[in-house]
Amino acid sequence: MLMSIVSQMAFRCSVMLALKLFIYHWEMNRKLLGAALTAIAAFLIFTVGILIGRSLFSGSPSYDNTKLDAVMSLVREQYVDTVNDETLTDMAVTSLMRSLDPHSEYIPKKDLQAVNEDLDGSFSGVGISFQIVQDTVTVVEAITGGPAEKVGIMAGDRILSANGKSLAGNGVSNEDVFKTLRGKKGTRVSLDILRPGSTKSQPFSLIRSDIPVNSVDAAYVMDDGLTGYIKLSKFTRNTYKEFLDAISKLDAEGAKRLILDLRNNPGGYLDQAALIANEFLRPGSMIVYTKSRTPENKLEMTADGTGSHQLTPLAVIINEYSASASEIIAGAIQDNDRGVIVGRRSFGKGLVQNQTMLPDSSAIRLTVARYYTPSGRSIQKEYKIGESSTYELDILERYNRGEFYHLDSIRLDKTKAFRTASGRIVYGGGGIMPDVFVPEDTTQITSWYMAVNNAGLIQQHAFALADRYRPLMRGVKDTEQVLRILPADARLVEQFAEFAESKGVPARWYYINISAPLVASQLKAFIVRDILGYDSFFEIFNADDRTINIARDVLEKGKLPTKTISR
Repeated sequence: MLMSIVSQMAFRCSVMLALKLFIYHWEMNRKLLGAALTAIAAFLIFTVGILIGRSLFSGSPSYDNTKLDAVMSLVREQYVDTVNDETLTDMAVTSLMRSLDPHSEYIPKKDLQAVNEDLDGSFSGVGISFQIVQDTVTVVEAITGGPAEKVGIMAGDRILSANGKSLAGNGVSNEDVFKTLRGKKGTRVSLDILRPGSTKSQPFSLIRSDIPVNSVDAAYVMDDGLTGYIKLSKFTRNTYKEFLDAISKLDAEGAKRLILDLRNNPGGYLDQAALIANEFLRPGSMIVYTKSRTPENKLEMTADGTGSHQLTPLAVIINEYSASASEIIAGAIQDNDRGVIVGRRSFGKGLVQNQTMLPDSSAIRLTVARYYTPSGRSIQKEYKIGESSTYELDILERYNRGEFYHLDSIRLDKTKAFRTASGRIVYGGGGIMPDVFVPEDTTQITSWYMAVNNAGLIQQHAFALADRYRPLMRGVKDTEQVLRILPADARLVEQFAEFAESKGVPARWYYINISAPLVASQLKAFIVRDILGYDSFFEIFNADDRTINIARDVLEKGKLPTKTISR
């Protein structure tokens, strides 16, 4: 696996500032942008038939190919500027897809491989996780069994070059690293590695191989010894297998109940979500069904009774970025009264797309059906045909009206009331409303914290500390051992404040004291990640997560809420 490092907490804290800035710029520019888009959309939608007529429906009497060919010839021969046919048709198809619904899309051939790799569950590469620190590509983790691990590349190693191409210095980006280290399976790549404590780099020769794209970010038993935690980041072709491996590991470690964290999970393959839901549901329980104009796109999925955890107490955590397949699981669990849903209202993506390859190796993902939960709720939030910009601003509108923080700010359509298996009322109209609402926690976020977080100083300082203590941690296997070597929290925060001041962020101790627990937790999480990898990172990172702790409390009480409650 080859990926950049982005913390969830950094995302959650930064999103508020980003949303405000986006709202301002959107308001300033939307009229001008709308006029420009309207002008070019008319031309593009008119010419899109050229591609459709030639590539998809050639020979079909229902399309007037003569007219379409005439338009193409006219543009090619008489338009004031030279127009590249491929560019024109790409723009036209993109415009057409955007004029349908928010989730139909055109994928140019140059982007298709990267788009598919994320869902196919693997790619060919050298098998490292990395981060770029001070213009240097640094290995965070060598994937077990991957080419890098087999030749002895270790966490903390700096990659100076690959196949003679420099990967150090100003301007190096994640994309540069991806393009250089990924490649065709079986091909060779030579890396120049500088190891911490050494003054001379070492050459390593690797053979690229298939590297799994993991969708289980973390799986561990919490400190109570009874609650298992699994975080899923997406639904790839391999997600169900990964999930079974993870839950088997938790069973072996004594877990008796489970928290399934689907926050920020955008979805993926429907069958993988249905298979996971099946693990928890009694035989005959509806999981999901679809409605479509065409029979081949209509389906009903029900539990077959083979699930291994039909009686395990279960909590599912969601938020406004949990979408599609994540909402299918949450809806199935909620409507069957099988577990408790905790967090904030989900995104609301209930449109089903099929991907079709086009003759030039590009593709379209066309919406062909709608998802419905067992109670009959449509997952999809409302949209207007061709108004994707308004649709994309929905999360901004939720933020503006306080939905992230106040239960009574959430707009529920009371005319779309449905009942779960036990008769509880749930509402349709888009997204899954949790049984236990947990607002965004901003109690420790101050202006000082935002300044150091936005500058990436927490990750930078954690990396420097990990490097400093790395020689003492050779052979360390668990988080407790790492934490015993590190300074106490108060000292960690004091050192970090000095580091931040050296980087131009003044020490403002009133705010530092408020943010101290958050900063200490994040520093330890990133240090542990740099020493032991991602599983250990989440054990520390999640320790003070209010939503996770509330989910655990609800499971301990063992009683499903009879109505949505706020915590």
